Amino acid sequence: MRERIAVVDGIRTPMGRMGGKLSEFDADILGSYIVRELYSNFQDYGQDLSEVIIGNVAQPAHAANVARVIALRSNIPINVPAYTVHRNCASGVEAITSASCKILADKADIIIAGGVESMSNIPLLFRSEFKGFMENMLKARTVSAKLLQLSKFKLRYLKPVIGLKLGLTDPTCNLIMGDTAEILAKEFNITRQEQDKFARDSHNKAEKAIKGKIFAEEIFPICSNMDQGEMMYDDEGIRKGQNLEALGKLKPFFDRKNGTVTAGNSSQITDGAAAVILMKESRAKELGIKPIGFIRDFSYSGLDPRRMGLGPAYSIASLLKNNGKSVKDIDLWEINEAFAAQVIACVKALNSKKFAIENLSLDEKVGDIDPKKINIDGGSIAYGHPVGMTGTRIIIHLLKSMNRLGKQTSVASLCIGGGQGAAVLLERK
Repeated sequence: MRERIAVVDGIRTPMGRMGGKLSEFDADILGSYIVRELYSNFQDYGQDLSEVIIGNVAQPAHAANVARVIALRSNIPINVPAYTVHRNCASGVEAITSASCKILADKADIIIAGGVESMSNIPLLFRSEFKGFMENMLKARTVSAKLLQLSKFKLRYLKPVIGLKLGLTDPTCNLIMGDTAEILAKEFNITRQEQDKFARDSHNKAEKAIKGKIFAEEIFPICSNMDQGEMMYDDEGIRKGQNLEALGKLKPFFDRKNGTVTAGNSSQITDGAAAVILMKESRAKELGIKPIGFIRDFSYSGLDPRRMGLGPAYSIASLLKNNGKSVKDIDLWEINEAFAAQVIACVKALNSKKFAIENLSLDEKVGDIDPKKINIDGGSIAYGHPVGMTGTRIIIHLLKSMNRLGKQTSVASLCIGGGQGAAVLLERK
């Protein structure tokens, strides 16, 4: 990029379990809590706000173009336009990179970008049989005609299609995302014990981070129960004292006979919202603003949907090559924990010369990432993965982690359902 994009600040909600403390908040309400707060903190130059861009996967039926609804609910002037982007698991990154491109093209000055997902409120759908039945009932004009149609009703018509399951299943290869993780576990010989250990560490690191108040400056608390005035300060899904014994009791969830991927070593289904405010580095200097960090570059890649979990390996390789960087140049890494098997597979792939030659058109392996630099405060296995929001959360956390630890460079990456990968190069100074 010809100029870095300054990330002025970023905040997020705590993340709630599916059906948990945030389940009563639709995506537009959840997103507006964050955007309103972020906008109110920077109203000194709010008149220069050009646009709002929000990533979201399960568009709420009542709030089409949820970004615009969020903007209007956040007291942002009505003359500021807004639009929604959708790149599956990387929608929260797509919002930020789309904003970056508009700013660099001088089509925008300042943009609020982020992501939101209320997975608890993804609807159940009626089957086509019930739809046909209802259409015929509406067409029937007389009482006798309606009774005739009613006599044809079958209870099976009411069996719902689970929208969440449908959305997590790739239509081109007919595999639910967990099945793609099983493919990688077999391809890279990743054992159940390796996956459970990774999951245990994710929860343990997250628990330690909460005790150390690591997330205090990135989480904007939410009143999760208006009647009782109950405030929610921390992520709901972290299992305190998580251990291998507890994880070992869980049965494989996707391949129930021969599989190794369980609910315990997979990301949790959750609700959450996050947003950042972006401008050119030169604009931040003009305004006398000290950003929390900078976006140097980003990369997206495509691959076989059956192996979608390897997306970060492809996008990381491209990002490093395009910026003349090596693995050793990066201080901190986030590889989104869609599944433990998927993160482990990405690390193994990046450290494999054979994989580099056969898949990345490289002569040598990308490099061996130090495990101590990856997801240092846990990841989506512990916190959850609100698909439209996670990419923004990861970027916020890396930038604030670099400031806290005095680090200079980091990479945020995610696998993407449908066979894609995303990676973003972040800098502190």
